[in-house]
Amino acid sequence: MIGANPAHSADKAELDALRERIEALKQTLTGAEENRSEASDGLRASEHGVSEADRMLRNIGARRRAAQADLIRVVEQLRSLEAGIASQQRQLGQLLAMRYVSGQQDYLRLLLSGRDPNQTARDLHYYSYISRAQANFIRALRKNLAGLAELAREARGKSAELAELEARQREGRKELLAQQAERRKVLARLATQIRSQRREIKSLQRDEARLSRLVEELAKILSPGGSAQRNEKLPETGRDAGVFASLKGKLRLPTRGELINRFGSPRSDSGLSWKGLFIRGASGQEVRSVAAGRVVFAEWMRGFGNLMIIDHGQSYLTIYGNNEALLKQVGDAVGTGDAVATVGNSGGNQDSGLYFEIRHQGKAFDPLRWVSLK
Repeated sequence: MIGANPAHSADKAELDALRERIEALKQTLTGAEENRSEASDGLRASEHGVSEADRMLRNIGARRRAAQADLIRVVEQLRSLEAGIASQQRQLGQLLAMRYVSGQQDYLRLLLSGRDPNQTARDLHYYSYISRAQANFIRALRKNLAGLAELAREARGKSAELAELEARQREGRKELLAQQAERRKVLARLATQIRSQRREIKSLQRDEARLSRLVEELAKILSPGGSAQRNEKLPETGRDAGVFASLKGKLRLPTRGELINRFGSPRSDSGLSWKGLFIRGASGQEVRSVAAGRVVFAEWMRGFGNLMIIDHGQSYLTIYGNNEALLKQVGDAVGTGDAVATVGNSGGNQDSGLYFEIRHQGKAFDPLRWVSLK
């Protein structure tokens, strides 16, 4: 048994510290995002308030313009009535003056004129009627004038009230705009902070992944045996497969080689994990079916290169990726141990080898729980 390596312990401690730092940053980021959400809600409220204030100002402006138009119309009517009253007063004054100067003479002249008494009575009654009518007309004009004056007073009061309301609305809108500007600054500051924290988290995650790989390599070197696990057994040709579910723990991996990436281990810096195994092997080496079944997919796919999928019934599938060549076609029946492909590095993989998965009802399972390496 090899003793503990101080460098390995130090790396492990550094990795733990990195992970703590990442968690702390994530919590800070969560807090910043919550603050951004609150600031966004506040900005939304401010913008709604500004919109409502603008709507109110437009409404008040329209009402003010209508009130001013009413006031102008009433003032014009007042001036017209005042002019009418002045004219009627002048006419009445002239009539009264004439009646005062020659009233009795006219009255006696009418009586002594020798005219028909009935006609004379009618003329006198007519003069009296004209005087009363003019007086009544002037009183009516003055009454209308008083009413219009009251309307003018009310219109001026309404206009002043609307002007005050508009001033308050404009002041409120000004305050809302100031809040809006401040909240936008807060949002921009939080967005910058969040972007910076996300960049730092990604950088730390890459550091963690690199250090994790180093720790794993050191662990392999320091573990008993000191070498990576390999598979040397292949599926036996013609072996009776039976029901696939019953083969758990009895299968053999499809090709020989070193097990590099395992189910559940992280995939580089992507934040994803492996859903199968990668078996490093020599290019051109045979890939064999782990059990009897039928080929349901056999073509190139991005990320997996030349890919083959075999259906074993009861929703069990085995997946073989990064092959150099596919030896079977869709629809071909295969038996346990049949050569179905050759090892390669298609799909842009750096290492030559085979990517292998086992799935049931679409869910990936750890292949090592299904195979025997001994």
